Amino acid sequence: MTISLELKTLHCDSVASEKADLLIVLLAKESASATASGDACGLAELVQQAEKSKDFDRSKPGDTLALYRFAPVAARRVLLVAAGQASPADVRKAVQAATAVLRHEQVKKAVVWLDVAEPTEATVSALVLALQNATYSYSATRPSSKALGLQKIILGVPDKAGVQAAFQTAQGIGAGVELAREWGNRPANHATPTELAEVARSLAKNPRISATILGLDDITRLKMGAFLAVAQGSVQPPQFIELNYQGADKDEAPVVLVGKGVTFDTGGISIKPAAGMDEMKFDMCGAASVLGVFQALAQLQPVINVVGLIPATENMPSGTAIKPGDVVTSMSGQTIEILNTDAEGRLILCDALSYADRFKPRAVVDIATLTGACVIALGGVRSGLYANNDELAQALLQAGEQAQDWGWRMPLDDDYASGLKSNFADVANVAGREAGSVTAAKFLQRFVGEWPWAHLDIAGTAWKSGKDKGATGRPVGLLTTWLLGLATQTDGVVKKKAGKTAKGKKAD
Repeated sequence: MTISLELKTLHCDSVASEKADLLIVLLAKESASATASGDACGLAELVQQAEKSKDFDRSKPGDTLALYRFAPVAARRVLLVAAGQASPADVRKAVQAATAVLRHEQVKKAVVWLDVAEPTEATVSALVLALQNATYSYSATRPSSKALGLQKIILGVPDKAGVQAAFQTAQGIGAGVELAREWGNRPANHATPTELAEVARSLAKNPRISATILGLDDITRLKMGAFLAVAQGSVQPPQFIELNYQGADKDEAPVVLVGKGVTFDTGGISIKPAAGMDEMKFDMCGAASVLGVFQALAQLQPVINVVGLIPATENMPSGTAIKPGDVVTSMSGQTIEILNTDAEGRLILCDALSYADRFKPRAVVDIATLTGACVIALGGVRSGLYANNDELAQALLQAGEQAQDWGWRMPLDDDYASGLKSNFADVANVAGREAGSVTAAKFLQRFVGEWPWAHLDIAGTAWKSGKDKGATGRPVGLLTTWLLGLATQTDGVVKKKAGKTAKGKKAD
């Protein structure tokens, strides 16, 4: 069930009369109403007494105080949550602290009131995305699971007009994140390459989006030998998915996004250990993030052209699978010695990067759960960012900061490529354990044309393990925020006013 999220102008008196199962009050350190005398919702005195008794502290984001049938308020339950400085990070922590109460089965309608004088657009964006994250429920393969009771959330702010645009943008990004999480979470037998292609076709029902699906014969005709080498071990037919969003003039160069779509990675003949192999269903999270970005584009309709490329396949061990030592020829004509069949992501991406050249792109960004080495280097906080262009790298990093979907720039020195030398081919697909994430990026760089290019290694950020196991939807926020920024600029010159949408009919 889709949860309705409504933005509404609310002040202390109107909050008190808002009927709901739950009222969550996000109290900043310098909150507007909780410090006022004679406030209509009766919070000021209560908060002051709670803080005096050290039962609550607004300066500590995530600190909570629960109330039941608080007389001045119409809502049955009230939860006070400290929001610190009301920064995006503090608001995220506050919502995380309220998640369990928000998801209570008896809560069907909730009001979330941000009690600050003038919330920033960044704070409202963070709040919307945090609420969407908190209320997401995976149920695709759990038909007997109990659905979330929540049906509607009213987000109250002092003046909705000032943050309406940020609210709508965040909703669009949130829809993209949710789609990426949903498909990232699906088990491999419910997210085959063919099923990913169906998602692309469904996205193409939106205005200005079209989809082209290339099957085995098409991929063979294109001489994508590296992609085919990975696919040949599986009974599932490979799919090469091309999505096009045309929000600007046809002659404007597009941005190309390339997502790794290994729907399940056993490692092939270089098979992985059994422990944790189930998590290799997440190896298509790069592809899921591209699909998620197109979901956001469909909703937000920015003035920009974007192409999404997804090589989708399984990596399986079988009598037809590639073997360590095999040599294959990529679409670019370069030959590759496959020393490790578990380094398959770069093989399917290299052909997709060669294919991207036909669009004469403005920039290309590939997104992949590529290396365990990146997880060791950066953990689950920041995605590894590699780029051959400083301006592109900086723009992506800034978009990540804005979206709280952070990246960290990694080196691309030519010396790192020395380990990729092969006696039997133009290049080997691995270069040993040292700087494994860097050498993987250096491998990909060989297949990049003259255009600005960036590589996002999301192996540490695309999903979580343990009790919170599941896809995160990253880096949909980073990518969409970056694209929305580009939509207003051409080579640094403002092109259209922010918020203006593209004109034109639905693409074929």
